Amino acid sequence: MSHGTEVRAELTGGLLRDWQQRNRDATIPHVIAELRKAGNLDNLQRLADPSIGPYRGRYPFLDTDLYKTLEGLAYEADRSAGAREFFEEVVGLLEQAQADDGYLNSYFQDPDQPKQPWSDLGWGHELYNLGHLIQAAIAANRRLSDGRLLTIATRFADLVVRRFGVDGEEVVDGHPEVEMALVELYRETGNADYLTQAQLFVDRRGQGKLKHTIFPGEYFQDHVPFRELPSVTGHAVRMAYLAAGATDVYLETGDQTLLTALERLWDDMVATKLYLTGGLGSRHSDEAIGDRYELPSERAYTETCAAIATMQWAWRMFLATGKASYLDVYETVLYNAYAVGLSVDGTAFFYDNPLQRRPDHEQRSGAEDGGEPLRRAWFGCPCCPPNIVRWMSELQDHLAVARDNILYVGVYADARISTADLTVSVRTAYPWDGEIAVTVEESTAAEQAIALRIPSWAVGARLDGQPVEAGWAVVRKQFAIGDVLRLTLPMAPRAHGSHPYLDATRGAIAVARGPLVYCVEQQDVEVPVDDLLLTARAVSAAIARQQDDLLVLELTGGVAPAPANELYPVITEQTRESAIGEVPVTLVPYFRWGNRQALAMRVWLRTERDN
Repeated sequence: MSHGTEVRAELTGGLLRDWQQRNRDATIPHVIAELRKAGNLDNLQRLADPSIGPYRGRYPFLDTDLYKTLEGLAYEADRSAGAREFFEEVVGLLEQAQADDGYLNSYFQDPDQPKQPWSDLGWGHELYNLGHLIQAAIAANRRLSDGRLLTIATRFADLVVRRFGVDGEEVVDGHPEVEMALVELYRETGNADYLTQAQLFVDRRGQGKLKHTIFPGEYFQDHVPFRELPSVTGHAVRMAYLAAGATDVYLETGDQTLLTALERLWDDMVATKLYLTGGLGSRHSDEAIGDRYELPSERAYTETCAAIATMQWAWRMFLATGKASYLDVYETVLYNAYAVGLSVDGTAFFYDNPLQRRPDHEQRSGAEDGGEPLRRAWFGCPCCPPNIVRWMSELQDHLAVARDNILYVGVYADARISTADLTVSVRTAYPWDGEIAVTVEESTAAEQAIALRIPSWAVGARLDGQPVEAGWAVVRKQFAIGDVLRLTLPMAPRAHGSHPYLDATRGAIAVARGPLVYCVEQQDVEVPVDDLLLTARAVSAAIARQQDDLLVLELTGGVAPAPANELYPVITEQTRESAIGEVPVTLVPYFRWGNRQALAMRVWLRTERDN
């Protein structure tokens, strides 16, 4: 399955549109203010006026946060306060700062910086920056019909092709990302040099082209060639960006060796390395994925950027294969590992996203004295907030695809979706409710097909009253205006266990309903969350109840006896963990935890079992 024909989609209501409205009203103005405060614009201005002061910030890749924000603003420039003015200001600064040869990086262009451009590809992130610049430029060109950024980006990309192309230096960047962008630049311009360059960067990785410092080659996915990687590994964001870029290369070249590797890596990740929430990355020390089944709850890293990268990879794998299972994962990440990264008011962020919070936990990198208990307004390495901005602005671009006269509706939301020959409206309260109505508003072709995704969890799903299985339910006919397809996805609460090799949660229970993972916050139960005992029977009897703008789950949990004072007590055959009482429990969607007091939280809960 390739890209397909153009689909135009607009969110018209529901949770996803509410998220986009919050993005316009709160997150974008907040991010703009923080970027100004942090000095990202000053770093560009000082290239023309050094009297502004020294380069601000610890890292050489802070321009990228401007680029990610600009990409989001390409969608929201005329709908979010101050967005257009910021867009114009930054574009003007970039035009002024770009070197004659096309190079652009405020850190390495700094006259007081002893490092030279391209001298530290492992950590300089110059090509990573270029990737985000290209993506912002293409968004502006497509959405605003504004080609100024595209001119800047192509000049920089042309420099990269001259320097690192077929006859140039055989190098790669320490942080993959540019691969995706170069393929998209090829699609936008038709210049095959960009596709070739993306292919070169994928093929060179693992060939000893990158100097490894601080962390070994595995961190950079640079210890073996990409096609030989035994498993997703190393820095989680780097891994998923690299895989997404490799998928883009496959989509344009048809290189089957790439798809074979990608499918193998994906299947291994889903089977052994992905959290229930769709989060990727279990290690704080190097923001890495970790070993198979290394999935601790309280120390889950699952960086918000890794969630976005996983969605990008999932979407591309769907385009490459047509399989609905990739969108099952996409949707899990969207509603859980991604959504949890942003506060309910849209102005505070999680960088890492654990599945458990202990009462005394403080968020810190390990370097500072103390830390904030929950989300933060900004970070020293603020890659996640602008990434949230751009992805939130583009949610409508990841609802549907059209190919071979089939409209594939893969993500459900109130929306209007159009192709050249077909326009449908989707009405649903998803993800709170599983009733979905797809109404034909325009149809000009003699025969067409609409394919609706049936998630793997939707056992007992029905389309127009008939049972349908997981995958794609396809209706093919000559549609008339007013035709309605009615899909019902059962939303019974589910109790999830974990693989016996997954030591961190072996024997515990987690609760989900539809695409949403739920959790217990201490505010919603009378006993410590660590003393709660759940059973699968209790979960199946849970009742969904409206609470403000959410559906919460209410059930009855058991209360465990007081634990022994010993850290490692002796157990016998008679030792059991049985409830000594019952207590009402309210579970909230995981993406909404941490918006009240900084108290304990759990996704995985104890269950009655031998101790």
